[in-house]
This record gives sequence, C-alpha cells and structure tokens, in this order.
Amino acid sequence: MDKKSLEAAATSIRCLSMDAIQKANSGHPGLPMGTAELGALLYGEFMKHDPAAPAWLDRDRFVLSAGHGSMLLYSVLHLAGYEVSMADIESFRQIGSRCAGHPEYGVTPGVETTTGPLGQGMATAVGMAIAESMLAARFNTQKHTVVDHFTWVLAGDGCMQEGISAEAASLAGHLGLGKLIVFYDDNAITIDGDTSLSFSEDVGARFAAYGWHVSKGDMYDADGVRRMVASAKAETGKPSLIMLKSVIGKGAPTMQGSHKVHGAPLGAEEIARAKTAMGVPADAMFHVEEAARTFFAARKKELAAERTAWESTWAAWRAEE
Repeated sequence: MDKKSLEAAATSIRCLSMDAIQKANSGHPGLPMGTAELGALLYGEFMKHDPAAPAWLDRDRFVLSAGHGSMLLYSVLHLAGYEVSMADIESFRQIGSRCAGHPEYGVTPGVETTTGPLGQGMATAVGMAIAESMLAARFNTQKHTVVDHFTWVLAGDGCMQEGISAEAASLAGHLGLGKLIVFYDDNAITIDGDTSLSFSEDVGARFAAYGWHVSKGDMYDADGVRRMVASAKAETGKPSLIMLKSVIGKGAPTMQGSHKVHGAPLGAEEIARAKTAMGVPADAMFHVEEAARTFFAARKKELAAERTAWESTWAAWRAEE
C-alpha cells in the first residue's frame, strides 16, 4: 500500500467516522480517528480476505474487541468493497441499519463476531485461533494446505482492564497460538480521562509473562508497523501483541488526545476544522478520497484472485484419496 493510498484511506475513514457519528448524535469517534491508518493497512495490505466472498473458509478473521469504535470497521469495510453502502453508513446507529452502534455478527457482511462488552472480543478471537489450529491439524495434508489463516484483533485499554481478556490471553500463550495477532491501541485515555486514574500496569510485561511475543511502536509509523507484523507472522510458536502508541481522536484540532473525543460527537465546528486541516472541504459530507477508492478497487481484484487460487487447492484436496 503506497503512502498516497494509505493517507487517502485514513482521511476517508476519519471523515466517514466523524460525519456518521455527528449525524447520529451518538458514538465514539476517538478510536476510528486514532487508528485509521491501521484499519487501512489491515484491509489494504495485511489481511487475507475477499470482500466478494465474506464467508470464504480460509479468510483471515478480524475482531474489533473495542467494539465501541465500530465506525472504524464500517468505514474500512465500505472502502474495501464489502456490502456496506454509503446509505448504511449514513444511517449509523439507526434501526435497520447494517451499521449498529457496536458490530453485530449476522447483520453486517465482514463482521466476524458481535463485540459489545470490552474484553469479549479478545476471548472470542482466542477461540477463533484455537479453531484454526485444530482445523489445520486435522484437515491439512502433505499435498494440500486448505487451512492457513490468521486471527487479528484491535483492542484498547478497556479490553486490557477486563478479567476475561487476561484469562483468554493466558490460555493463548499456553497453547502457543502463533496465528493470533493483537494490536493494542495504546492511547492512555479512557472515557473518564487519563488511564492513570485507574490503570498503571505494564501490559507488555504481563503478556510476555503469559508467553506472548511482544513488540512496541508508533501507530503512525507505517514501515515500523509492517516490520512488527512481519515479525509477528514469523513467530509461529507464540501469539503476538503489537503495542502501538496512538493519539485518540487524531485529526481533531482542539480535542485530539483528550477523553472528550472518546464517546461523543465532535460537533460541527470541530469537524469543519478537522476537514480543513486534512485538505477536505469543510462542507463535504461523508467524504471519500478518490485515491482510496481507486486503490481498494484494484486490491479487491487481487484478493479475488487469491481466493480463486485457494479454491483450486480446495478442489484438489477434496479429490485427494
């Protein structure tokens, strides 16, 4: 994913998230704006998936454990070419919309699991990684590999504070789930304020003690993130935690880095200032950069070809005696 496409995708995610939440007068803009680049890299570069076949057996799975940041997922699914229309995004949090307040499995194509209570997604993802490992051991043969995918997670401070994520992470480390990769959106902010109010543990040290491969970096250093992902994929005997320092609400001129952007609309004036700073007309509603559309349209064709190649392997596996 070239720099221009990445920047265009991140700008589009921020604009869609700000406007959808503002129109609904409800939602959480902080996470989508703070992790826009990561969302673009996941669906534009890191993950094996096909928007035309969201139920493809050997697709990578993505779990947004921090489900309150749902507009990140809806925005990138729309850009990637899943059946999430602009009308769906414009009706965010409204009855009947595919874009519910928190992602809901079975409602939105591309949503792998319902994530509401923090930490729940972490535990579900561990289960998915266990399933991948068991399926691979049972069904892959010397001639054909039909199960070989990763489970990706985006978690925040709230997820790390929950007991369920600790238990699940301990099990993942014990089982050595090397195809589980968790991104930690380390922005040091909760809805009440700075995390220092209630949370001061060394998360990296805790996960290392569980037997995880832990790396740390900057959310906005794309090449650094790429290196950490490559290292995580190469570590086949341990699950990986990639801790990324980020700015909640990045792009909101007077509110970024504050708990004020966590769980409430930015307001029309702040959104206008944010768009102007990004080079987008202040009155452009639900704006998507053309470079982002062009990139993902081409990427969709590449992903479809990868899935088609897998289907040939699948057919040969089914015919294998």
